[in-house]
Amino acid sequence: MAISASLPAAADDPETLAAAARAVLDPSGLGPIDRVPLIPEAARRRHRVFVPADHRFKAAARFLQALWREDRGLAIGTHINRREPYRPRRLGSRISTAAGALGANFLHPDIVPVVTRALAYREPGAAYDIDRLKTNLLSSQPLAFNLFGPLARDSALATRFVTELLPGTLTEVTDVLFEHSPGRGNPRFTADRTAYDVILRGRDATGARGLICIEIKYSEPGHEPAPPPHPRHTQIAHATPGLFVDPHDPSLTSATCQQFYHQHCLASAILTAGLADTATLAFIAPTHNQSAHTAATTYQRHLADPQVGPIPFAPTTLEHAFAAIATAGLPDHARALHRRYTDFWLVDGELDLAAAAAVAASTAHTVTLPSLQY
Repeated sequence: MAISASLPAAADDPETLAAAARAVLDPSGLGPIDRVPLIPEAARRRHRVFVPADHRFKAAARFLQALWREDRGLAIGTHINRREPYRPRRLGSRISTAAGALGANFLHPDIVPVVTRALAYREPGAAYDIDRLKTNLLSSQPLAFNLFGPLARDSALATRFVTELLPGTLTEVTDVLFEHSPGRGNPRFTADRTAYDVILRGRDATGARGLICIEIKYSEPGHEPAPPPHPRHTQIAHATPGLFVDPHDPSLTSATCQQFYHQHCLASAILTAGLADTATLAFIAPTHNQSAHTAATTYQRHLADPQVGPIPFAPTTLEHAFAAIATAGLPDHARALHRRYTDFWLVDGELDLAAAAAVAASTAHTVTLPSLQY
């Protein structure tokens, strides 16, 4: 894969570029799938991805990751249940430790040194689970590197990407930071471990210093366990006029809203500390991860003006981000991202093949009775 290849239909016309980007993500011309399928238990067991606790989207996403691993001949990895650490289980959505050490969880060799550097210079308290990062195909942390890793190596590419994904925010991207917080536990900020998956730092059209603070989810439902309310968050919420409809609303600290709430408070504290002039909180999740998008919609209702408030909230889809990667100049990489994370027609095709095989097997074992002779 040539990660730096250009769109074959590249042109100055934005509509032409957008059409070409969409074509990259739909090579078969089938259009978007209506919904992810409910996958039979037998099929999930056959690919070693049966996890009873998985909700519908997570089961389909795990299945898709197993197909991606199998297509590449990557050795299956194991999952260790904390309750039964002595009984490791082979799991199709994981790759082996050896494959992970070689960088097989990342879509291009150019991304591996970005990951290596991010780990070497990670911030104190950064929430990296190295084994999960390198061997868990379903995790959103390797997704963050697969999506934003190429942008970290090319600021012009990152700028074109942001122009497409979030127009009107940054006109120049200078830095891409992973798992970032200006100070975990620091009372100057949120006094807790709140951080962003990715931050894009640069300048807007006026020359002001801007941040795009990004939360990414792949299969996670968006209902994180809610820690006890922290007085620092309440203080920041009250000190940020025009952000919340009601900063006293207890729903802000519910399991559905608390992560966005904490991240919005951190962005406000960053601005107050003078580390940036503007900030946008962005949220990215697959279209069919309805639970995650429902959480974002629920949280959005608590904002006084989500679009043009003091810190805009910008939820979008993973598919939109992939199209932006294509439009920015990496169609092959966008195609690879789509194939791995959002091409659920591959799951549909696998289920059709399994059904056809079952019919063929049933037919082969049917006993044909001799016809009666009169």
